[in-house]
Amino acid sequence: MTAQSERSNLASIAANERWARERDRTAATAAMRAKSPASIEYWLKKVNPDGQLPHAEAIKLAENAQKAHFKRLALASRRAKAAKRKAAQATAGDPS
Repeated sequence: MTAQSERSNLASIAANERWARERDRTAATAAMRAKSPASIEYWLKKVNPDGQLPHAEAIKLAENAQKAHFKRLALASRRAKAAKRKAAQATAGDPS
């Protein structure tokens, strides 16, 4: 067994033991979900850190920031896939 696979197995064991002891998974992960870009609360803190904007305006800004973030990720993904496809075609000698 390589050092990497052993570390991976140990981490998996630790994670499974931790979740085996957890009765309320939702509560256990609430803090991290709030800090995730998938959470509107994350974006509210980004666009309105001092809380000075009216709530409705802050929500609109946060939604736009969140949409821009995920569209940026999608664009990066499409570009990476295209580059990978192009590299595979070049390696295979396929001119198309």
